[in-house]
Amino acid sequence: MAGRKRSVRVKIFAILLLPVVALTVIWGFAATISVQAGMEYIRIGTVYEHVVSPARVVLTELQNERLRSLSYLGTTSTFHADLDTQQETTDAAAAALATHATEAESSTPPAMWERVQELLRQLSRLDTVREQVENRDISRLDALEEYSSIAEVGFQVYDRLMISPDIDLVAQTKAIILVGRGREIVSQQSALLAGTLGAGKMTEDERAAFAEMVGQRRLLYQLGTSQLDEELRQPYDALNASPIYADYLTLEKGVSEVVRPGKVLPIEAARWQATVEAVSITLDKLGGEIARKITERAAPLAESVLWRVALLGVLGLVAVVVTVFFSFRFARKLATELAALRHAALDLADRRLPDVVRRLRNGEEVDVAAETPPLAVHRDTTEVDDVSEAFASVQRTAVEAAVGQARLRKGVSMVFLNLARRSQSLLHRQLDLLDTLERQVGDPAVLEQLFGVDHLTTRMRRHAEGLIIMSGAAPGRGWRDPVSLYDVTRAAVEEVEDYLRVLIAVPPETALAGPAVTDVIHLVAELVENACIFSPPNTQVFVRGELVARGFVLEVEDRGLGIGAEELAHLNERLAEPPEFDLADSDRLGLFVVGRLAQRHGVRVSLRASPYGGTTAIVLLPPDIVVAGEPEEYTVERLIPQQPALTPVPSDGDGLPRRVRQASLAPQLRGENS
Repeated sequence: MAGRKRSVRVKIFAILLLPVVALTVIWGFAATISVQAGMEYIRIGTVYEHVVSPARVVLTELQNERLRSLSYLGTTSTFHADLDTQQETTDAAAAALATHATEAESSTPPAMWERVQELLRQLSRLDTVREQVENRDISRLDALEEYSSIAEVGFQVYDRLMISPDIDLVAQTKAIILVGRGREIVSQQSALLAGTLGAGKMTEDERAAFAEMVGQRRLLYQLGTSQLDEELRQPYDALNASPIYADYLTLEKGVSEVVRPGKVLPIEAARWQATVEAVSITLDKLGGEIARKITERAAPLAESVLWRVALLGVLGLVAVVVTVFFSFRFARKLATELAALRHAALDLADRRLPDVVRRLRNGEEVDVAAETPPLAVHRDTTEVDDVSEAFASVQRTAVEAAVGQARLRKGVSMVFLNLARRSQSLLHRQLDLLDTLERQVGDPAVLEQLFGVDHLTTRMRRHAEGLIIMSGAAPGRGWRDPVSLYDVTRAAVEEVEDYLRVLIAVPPETALAGPAVTDVIHLVAELVENACIFSPPNTQVFVRGELVARGFVLEVEDRGLGIGAEELAHLNERLAEPPEFDLADSDRLGLFVVGRLAQRHGVRVSLRASPYGGTTAIVLLPPDIVVAGEPEEYTVERLIPQQPALTPVPSDGDGLPRRVRQASLAPQLRGENS
């Protein structure tokens, strides 16, 4: 998540996602293991039905064929119809095993499947052994060995049956396989005795083989039955206590002790075959019953596992759902609190604080306590509550700072206003004195110097009025009647030091409304003065005017070096939307005054590059302050209506306004020297 900004909701989701995924994975893993265990139990039934049971039938029929083959080899008779029938039965059992095994291939363990396929391959070579038996080209012991080797592969199929995850079930399966191997030896004994009875005598090798079988059978039978639990061992205990099993033990002892190799068999040998066959058949039945019981035991275990799987699945799913529900509920709640806190902070920054600042700029009183209420945020989290308190503190500090700044600005404005009023009072008195001296002096040289001082004092008065404008107040001078725009322009030019460089081309037919005269004179004077300052002293500044569709346009053009495009755009922006006065921006006082005056009367002032390389200032006076037609003779009056009206301002012979004693004095200061 590094390098990208994401919401708190996404980050909380990412934090909660890891434990939820971990819980889901653990639940899925446990459920998978339980399902696999249940499927193992179910596989036991499938494998028993399609592999174990058909393989057991194959082994039984193979043992029967072995018995009849050795019986045939023990006689000299050529009749073997019963042997042919048994061979067909064995082949049918082998075909059934192949068919059933294919159906259960997916459920059969790989090792067991390989043994089944090997058993089928071994059964396919029975034709060779059968041919040797039929032609009597093989001895009884060799035939017994051939059939027994094939049967051994069948028992290896059983050895791979350990697919149950239950340890007790596996132990019982191993035990019944050992008993089954013991029963295989009993079947071998039966086949060996059948061949011996047919021949009427037993060879030395056959006697030794029988004795070896006795030892193997007893070992396997004892190991197998001893590992069975009480329920499964009970039928074998009953067999061990039966008379037939006692006769069988007597038979084994008699063959080992009474029979002499190459001699005629004793009389009791006639019952041996029947006794061994009875024990073999009994063991075969018991083996099938025990195998079914073991399979039946696996079914409840499978059901139990499946129930556990279902319970685990339901409980795990409920746990995951509950975890996800509460996690995302917590995340949503926390995100909601943070979002509400964010909205409150943005409301403070974008609406409430600017509104307080605007009201303060308008001179309204602001109650800090009323403007800084507690943030309306529902908070149940300690950290969110702390942040809310911090925002509330920031809010109070910001409003208090804004109020303090407003008071400071108001104080600075009052300082400007007081200084300007005092300077204006002194300057008006100075202008009165100069006017008196101008009337008394007749020397042209001295009179020219007095005119210079008079002009300088007029410029100083304009600067004092600039301070009044910066303080937010209005200058004291004013006109009641419209004044010709030509005279307004001349009056503005006369307040500039290099007024002789300025050429005026303004039609006299259009006049300016009286209340706007003072401010427009000041505005044009500032623009003309800038044009004179930022242009070479040997160039001229042109002031043109004409009536247009949207008012009256005055153009102030200089022949200076001009202003860069970026700076020009910045200045036009400040003229269109005058910013709050900044004490640090003292080199832009004239621009600030022009913007304030233009904003006061709806005048549009813009700057553009002049074709001559300099700058042209365009002043668009709105129609509501422009008066068409011949203007009446104007008078200077006070702005405060309760004071007496001013005396009209006469003009010289050339039409220029002529100063009258105290005519330019601020209204609130005029009267004490009259």
